[in-house]
Order: sequence, then C-alpha cells, then structure tokens
Amino acid sequence: MELWNNTLESSFFLIGILQSSKYPGLVCATITFLYLVAVTSNGLLLLLIAMHRRLHVPMYFLVSQLSLMDLLFTTIISPKTFVDYLRGQSIISFSGCGFQIFLIMTIGGAEDILLAFMAYDRYVAIQHPLNYMVFMRPKVCWSMVATSWLLASMNALVHTIYTMHFPFCRTREISHLLCEIPPLLKLACADTTKYQFMLYTMGVTFLLIPLSAIIASYTRVLTTVFHMSSAQGRKKALLTCSSHLTVVGLYYGAAVFMYVLPSAYHSPQQDNIISVFYAIITPALNPLIYSLRNKDVLGALKNHIMTARNNL
Repeated sequence: MELWNNTLESSFFLIGILQSSKYPGLVCATITFLYLVAVTSNGLLLLLIAMHRRLHVPMYFLVSQLSLMDLLFTTIISPKTFVDYLRGQSIISFSGCGFQIFLIMTIGGAEDILLAFMAYDRYVAIQHPLNYMVFMRPKVCWSMVATSWLLASMNALVHTIYTMHFPFCRTREISHLLCEIPPLLKLACADTTKYQFMLYTMGVTFLLIPLSAIIASYTRVLTTVFHMSSAQGRKKALLTCSSHLTVVGLYYGAAVFMYVLPSAYHSPQQDNIISVFYAIITPALNPLIYSLRNKDVLGALKNHIMTARNNL
C-alpha cells in the first residue's frame, strides 16, 4: 500500500459511533446532553468543595481532583464530536491525533492512579481515624495528585511518541470515536506485533497495580466496617465506601474490557460503545454518584441554594 508522509498537513478520519449509527442526530444530541450534564455536575461539585469549609477535608479534595479529571476528559471528546456532526465529517490532523492520544492517556492514567489513592484515603479514615489528618495532611494529598499526573503523563508521552513514529498507509480511517493507540496501529505499514504486546503488557500492569491496591485497601476496610459495634457508624462507612466502589467499578469495568481483554474477544463496534461509556457517560455519572448519596455534599448544596435565594 502507498505510504503517506507524517506531516502536519496529514490527517485521519474518525469512523466512530456517529458514522455507524442509523440515527446520528439522536446519538449526537445524547452525547451533547451528557456533556452538559457532566460540565454542570462536575463544575457544581468543584464549586461546592471549594466554597464550603465543611468539605475542606482530604476525601473531598481527592473527589474534586477526580471531578476535574472527568471534566477535562469529556471536554477532549464531546465538543469535537458535536462540531464534526455539524460539519458532516469527522477529521483530525496528524498532530491533533497525537495530542489527543497524549491527553487521553494522561487523564485516564491519572484517574487510574488517583482511584487507588482514594481507596487508601478510605483505608486510613476507617483503620486510623484518630491519626487521619496526620496521614492525610495537605502535603500528602498534593503529593498524591502530583504523582498521579506525573506518572500518567510520562507513560503517555513515551507511548504517544513511539506510536506516532510509525509510517501509516493511505487508508486513513480510524474505526473509533477518538484517536487511541490500538485502532491507530491497525493503519501502520510496519510490523507492530512486538509493540502491541508491550503496549498490552504495560496497559495491564498500569491497570492491575492500582486495582490490586484498591482491592487490598477495601478488604481491610470492609473487614473493619463489619466488625463495628455502632450500626449508624457502619451504615455511614458503607455509604461512603460504596460511592467510591461504584466509581471504581464503572472505570475499571470499561478499562479492563478495552485494554485487558484480548482484541479477539471484542469488535470495533463494541469498542466504540465502550469508548462512549468511559469518555462521556462515566464523567456525567461520577459526580452524581458522589453527591446524591452523600449527606455532606447535599447539605452544602442546600446551603448554597439558600444563600443564593437570600442574596436575591
């Protein structure tokens, strides 16, 4: 097949869920609606955590960072999808594709690591309540966030540079909603077998280490919770932990399907549906999970509404 140069003028065509759907207008409207929900809910959660001193504790600081990551993640995808639908063509430049890969891997990887730190936060809160503010002092919390971003960005940079150095063929159609490495490698006019194996190994490692930490933390947490003498304390601890575990289930369920399950067991159509789930639906659901089941957040929201009414 004829090769084309990897220049800034070169581009790819994204053949995602809009192009394969019988009702692209309805799909686009749904994606746009979910994006608005994600922006509103994550933005409101960030505002409440920033404004209310009752929420100025390590757990909600980490929740605010998760909301920020979700907001950034869906903003990379949804607005472009809407604009591409209006233009009638989903096209992305070579440099834009590389930049999108880097951002997606960075934010997705940072969220992966952050969820493990959030599990550790719950472990400390329940196992060492008297020393909670010592173990989770502000310096430690900021170090957790910085570590999440740093490790994820380094991993993303290496894979982005290596992926984009491959020569690509004239067939420039990526069978995916967004630029991601696995579907992009299918267009490479070179042997990518070794790199795909390395990518798979690194992806599994990057997912399973934090997931193992989460499982270990919650094994200890749930053991302690079920031995609590206070029924009210047990209920409160379970509610707090269940919110985080729900978010973990949503994130790792999609990630394991995409990056751990061998490609032979899922089709490009299924990958497109899963990409919509983790890039658009999950960022809209996460803040709702944390707010609707949390009395502190709901209380802060009621106070905020009452204050706004009194100021009118």
